[in-house]
Amino acid sequence: MKKLHDVFGALPLGSIKAEGWLYNQLRIQADGLTGHLEENWADAGPNNGWIGGNGESWERGPYYVDGLLPLAYILGDERLIAKANRWVEWSLSSQRENGFFGPARIETVNSEVDKQHDWWHFMIMLKVMMQYEEATGDERIVPFLTKFLGYVRETIEEQPLKGWAESRGSEMLLCILWLYKRTEDNELLELADIVAGQSLDWTDIFHDFPFWRKVEQWDWRTHVVNVAMGIKTPGILYEMHGDAVQRDAVQRGIDSLMTYHGQAHGMFSGDEWLAGTHPSQGVELCAVVEYMYSMEQLTRIFGEGRFGDILEKVAFNALPAAISKDWTSHQYDQQVNQIVCNVAPRSWSNGPEANLFGLEPHFGCCTANMHQGWPKLASHLWMTDGTGGLAAVSYAPCTVQAMVAGGVQARIRVGGEYPFREEVTIDLKLDSAAAFAILLRVPEWCDSASLTVNGESVPLKPVKGYAKVDREWQSGDKLLLKLPMKVRIVSRNLYAVSVERGPIVYALPIAENWQLLKERELFHDWEIYPASPWKYGLLADTAFEAVVSDEEIAYQPFDASAAPVRLRVKGKLVRDWRMEGNNAGTPPLNPDTEGQPVLELELVPYGSAKLRIGEFPLLGSRKSIRK
Repeated sequence: MKKLHDVFGALPLGSIKAEGWLYNQLRIQADGLTGHLEENWADAGPNNGWIGGNGESWERGPYYVDGLLPLAYILGDERLIAKANRWVEWSLSSQRENGFFGPARIETVNSEVDKQHDWWHFMIMLKVMMQYEEATGDERIVPFLTKFLGYVRETIEEQPLKGWAESRGSEMLLCILWLYKRTEDNELLELADIVAGQSLDWTDIFHDFPFWRKVEQWDWRTHVVNVAMGIKTPGILYEMHGDAVQRDAVQRGIDSLMTYHGQAHGMFSGDEWLAGTHPSQGVELCAVVEYMYSMEQLTRIFGEGRFGDILEKVAFNALPAAISKDWTSHQYDQQVNQIVCNVAPRSWSNGPEANLFGLEPHFGCCTANMHQGWPKLASHLWMTDGTGGLAAVSYAPCTVQAMVAGGVQARIRVGGEYPFREEVTIDLKLDSAAAFAILLRVPEWCDSASLTVNGESVPLKPVKGYAKVDREWQSGDKLLLKLPMKVRIVSRNLYAVSVERGPIVYALPIAENWQLLKERELFHDWEIYPASPWKYGLLADTAFEAVVSDEEIAYQPFDASAAPVRLRVKGKLVRDWRMEGNNAGTPPLNPDTEGQPVLELELVPYGSAKLRIGEFPLLGSRKSIRK
């Protein structure tokens, strides 16, 4: 068997159960759009082609179940499990003798591939099948996938990847390699090379990134969701062949995206394609959840802390920002400086309703695809380290069940309500004493992390973002990891700044006036208008005061009224900061604050404020900044 070049290994779905605030977030999701979409949205309803109907038969059904299924099994929710399994069973029963499966009527929204075999939507369902097998151990899945990929091998050279599938070939590669690890069938590696050869050359794009400015016209290479998926493609190719050029392309690509299109919430802009660094440009929710999934896969492949840093920043900021606190509405596009959500033209390619909160604002792809964000984060919080140990990717509260070195069963419980608190508790229960490594990710933003084991100090020496603690562990051992969170300001374009504490970005909340735009039985459409001033700058010499609530973390922490942590800062109203094109204009380079008093402003976690300023004009000299 050829050895693949991956450092960590993903734990099977169900090995990690969310607890604390993360469990509550999944429960809110289940009680909202994810748990009730089929009954309230025809595109994922009983007439969908992926459960035997004659309705939508392309990507929306697979997208939906790709998030529904992990949510159901992580929660252990029998109602949701039954919903998800219905889609799986239909696909299993639909397989033909030649290996093909799925709806008989194939739709596509791209005329270029109308006469071709569109492989894209099958790729999503392959990910569903992989997760289902991990969660259930169903012995039908490996033969099912083997048979389908045999069909792919027989037909893909005559019917090659086109359109979306060509841009997103990485999703099929993931399944091929997953199956290879179980069957050791070398023909799968040959197929992987064919699929890689037909896919868009993301290595070339990211290694020498050519898109330095806001893109004004359609291009597969700059479509924001394609980019969010595509960033993991060189990593998967590295997993296959170990070529350093592929590894470098990932790192250079991320650097370029953040330099030319980076936003304060950790994403790059894209409304619908790469759109520069202006804080009123949007980013699509589909791109947010796909970038998270890419970071999870890159963490697995390279075992480097940088990808966990990015994953957390996006998950704890950009993801909750685009979804209402009760999970009954969402945005297609969010903005860092978002002062109004209404039907109005904006300087992006998407429609005038793209930043509404609703059921399917602008286009329904995000309505179908948004569900994978939190569940897949939960299922990738910990990984195996390839030597019988375990690696902590993120410290959100959870329990982990895994086998470690020597075949010992380990149960790890992570507490502390990170990232809203600075201390992480890790409690071990083992069937017997065992010697293995625990790799703890030390975030790049933390320069004074410390660890005790059973009360005794243990030095941390991070390598590529992970500190290894290798010892013989006893059942009952307790780790206390402290990650002090200093407030820092991050310089952005034109002397503007954003504010961060730990992995969370902080924003000025604007009072929200929600106005009903379209009423439905359950999931309505809303415009949001500002009910307080927004055009404030921050004093360069302000002192940041973190106000940490002593109360229990709220059931929904991404609610500005119940924010677990707030920051008090000093600022002034900026007279010449105006609206431009229905957005907050460019933060003024030389803000006019003449005659304005110094005010105390209170910032909240970015994801909890649906109207907000997240990028501020800086008032005064940078030399006087106090951190």
